[in-house]
Amino acid sequence: MTRYALNLPNELKRDAERLAKKQGVSLNQFILWSVAEKVGGLLQGLDDPEFPNITYRRGASGSLSPILRGTGIRVQTIVIAAQNNTPAEIAEDYDLPHTQIQEALGFYKIHRTEIDAHIQAEAALEP
Repeated sequence: MTRYALNLPNELKRDAERLAKKQGVSLNQFILWSVAEKVGGLLQGLDDPEFPNITYRRGASGSLSPILRGTGIRVQTIVIAAQNNTPAEIAEDYDLPHTQIQEALGFYKIHRTEIDAHIQAEAALEP
């Protein structure tokens, strides 16, 4: 891994620290996720402009998975949670705006085949 000194405007750094804390990660991890999301989205050209709060991240397996932008939460996690919870309950459980949960569920409706394939692949790995 390469080190890179980064100069951030004070207000941007404070906002990033606050959001990182809210996500339960270090500022370094938050910045790494943010850069990975942006670079991955630009390289892949996969982001759907109809869903600005959804982007793709390459997981540990190397496969791309749609996530809620600015978090490590996969869309499939929200979809699975929606089987037993209302969008408002999910928003509260994950400390996310209700609109972001609605967008994830809307993304699922359009990209159902893709998300269902991710869910099935993960279920096949479980003992």
